[in-house]
Amino acid sequence: MGSPDKSARIPDDARKILVRMAAEWSDIVDPEALQVLPLKGAMTNEVYQIRWIRSSSPEVPLPRSKKVLVRIYGAGVDVFFDRDSEIRTFEFVSKQGQGPRLLGRFANGRVEEFIHARTLSAADLRDPEISGIIASKMKEFHDLYMPGSKKIVLWDRLRKWVREAKRVSSPQEAKEFRLEDVETEILALEKKLYTNDRIGFCHNDLQYGNIMVDEETRSITIIDYEYASYNPIAFDIANHFCEMAADYHTETPHVLDYSKYPGLQERERFLRIYLAASGKKPSDSEVKQLAQEVEKYTLASHLVWALWGLVSGHVNEIDFDYLEYARQRFRAYWEKKCEVLKAS
Repeated sequence: MGSPDKSARIPDDARKILVRMAAEWSDIVDPEALQVLPLKGAMTNEVYQIRWIRSSSPEVPLPRSKKVLVRIYGAGVDVFFDRDSEIRTFEFVSKQGQGPRLLGRFANGRVEEFIHARTLSAADLRDPEISGIIASKMKEFHDLYMPGSKKIVLWDRLRKWVREAKRVSSPQEAKEFRLEDVETEILALEKKLYTNDRIGFCHNDLQYGNIMVDEETRSITIIDYEYASYNPIAFDIANHFCEMAADYHTETPHVLDYSKYPGLQERERFLRIYLAASGKKPSDSEVKQLAQEVEKYTLASHLVWALWGLVSGHVNEIDFDYLEYARQRFRAYWEKKCEVLKAS
């Protein structure tokens, strides 16, 4: 089997599913000989690649591995989303040919199809070719018709998360992070930005680790739908732009570098490709209008992930400095607020 310390992370009920699944595949040498490889970069769940050795044959002369993905839900993070709703989203998106298949569920996680594609790196988001493909794919994702409520989730989510942040924080933290002020900010921001225009099915967490590219076909797959919901599409795009400041595969994965935030020309190029994905060439005024909307929604993105970081710092055991991450997102909100809103 894989090294004991790594394979021990897989719960017994998940292991039974994996062994039973492998036993149904005729070319697996030993269904119980699963190898476990932890995948870095996940901040809400623990994610593992599971693989088995395939038997060789005249058609396949060398042993090859068969792989699946195991996702173990982070402890205490159910406050952020409804798992049953996420599974419904996962299955729906999969049926639309947009993501991996669900292979099994266990008490605190699931088994997913392993996609044979490369997870993007932080640098990939700045590659003009890849960025353009992401823009088109994002439009395709936003146009998905997800069954159920089409209600905007953003504002209720922020209110729920700030209540949870106040509940778990010490008095010193509540004061440092200005949680009383944040409640007022959410209300004011909602009044300023609320609209029923340009609403779509949004991923809401489109960081590079949730995007995969097939190197041969150059096709993009968007994965991980925990936070997906209907929202203003400008929020989803703003959040993607904000993620360009992050690199979660460094020695200090919590540190953000906002000098990497894309400039106006880069943002407008992305938005032009996004709008053109509908089949109609957008006008300059359409691109500029959407660019202005997106900039305003960066404020909402900062609040969402600042509150996420603050709560996660109290409930999640993954090795990540959540509180320092929260400080940076709150700081970015306060620094950008006047600049963004005075332009509107």
